[in-house]
Amino acid sequence: MLNAFAQKRRLTLALTTLGFVASMGVAQATDFTGAGATFPAPAYTAWSADYKAKTGSSLNYQAIGSGGGQKQILARTVDFGASDAPMESKQLADGKLLQFPAVIGSVVLIVNLDGVKPNEIKLDGATLGDIYLGKIAKWNDPAIVKLNPDIKLPDLAIQPVYRSDGSGTTYVYTTYLADVSADWKGKVGAATSVSWPAGTGAKGNDGVAGAVKNAKGAIGYVEYVYAAANGLTTTQLGNKAGKFVPPTVPAFQAAAANADWKGAKDFAASMINTAGDTTWPIVSATFILLPKDPKDTAASLEVMKFFDWAFKDGGAVAEKLHYIPLPAAVQDDVRKAWKAEIKDGSGAPVYK
Repeated sequence: MLNAFAQKRRLTLALTTLGFVASMGVAQATDFTGAGATFPAPAYTAWSADYKAKTGSSLNYQAIGSGGGQKQILARTVDFGASDAPMESKQLADGKLLQFPAVIGSVVLIVNLDGVKPNEIKLDGATLGDIYLGKIAKWNDPAIVKLNPDIKLPDLAIQPVYRSDGSGTTYVYTTYLADVSADWKGKVGAATSVSWPAGTGAKGNDGVAGAVKNAKGAIGYVEYVYAAANGLTTTQLGNKAGKFVPPTVPAFQAAAANADWKGAKDFAASMINTAGDTTWPIVSATFILLPKDPKDTAASLEVMKFFDWAFKDGGAVAEKLHYIPLPAAVQDDVRKAWKAEIKDGSGAPVYK
């Protein structure tokens, strides 16, 4: 029989062992935070659930818009920021940030018109520019009728809907409009937030989708997953080759295939209005902003491990949500950038 001292010693050892095991379990799971773009939020949400089931580590992602994501990471209130609009090189350098792409998505047009089937109506860049400039105000305007001679278009006011918040989706859409409409480029330009000549604003991709769904005659721009999830009516769009194409994953892939990743600084390769008969003209990568000098190296490492896992194992989930995974060569270049750019306090790479 053990004496009282031996029993106490064994109990102490047991509790110490349990504490060690518990601490090991906690160390294996690291919670981390991100904020920003709504454009990729469905993919990040789906990836987060799968990643937590696999690793125990939990991502808290707040879809507050690209402008908010940039502000949050510059203030270091989150572990990573997310933005559809790539930051300029000087901004990245001043903020000590590494920018890398996470996934590729597309912006589509949605309309609310009785009797018009999905992808039945045709629009082009010049017409869209004039709609959002307020120059085309009705659906039976001759410019729209000319593109759609077989559709009976109503004598109905067009209600353009745009993003009211600082938005990478807006940056992508207005970059497209500036590329295809000289009038738009000269009067409005491209940015995450612009002074809209016509229409009403709504917050987030989901807000625009909801506003269009609830207003007859409305038109808006959203990331494709929001159109698909809400059963909204998308349109065909004229591309650079002069062909009208519906929004489909093969059309998005065709645009992504033409991107100049090697020549792009800070991974900001353009996929706007690229060549090819089958390309969808409004395609873009969405970006992650990660501090090069993280205060919390464990959380920073978990961010990189999360996206490394997403590159390897999250492609099928992304494709189900109508996103396009990054090309394998781009994924490898991102990993090289992590190793070279993200350092701990001693100057050693955080990602190895």
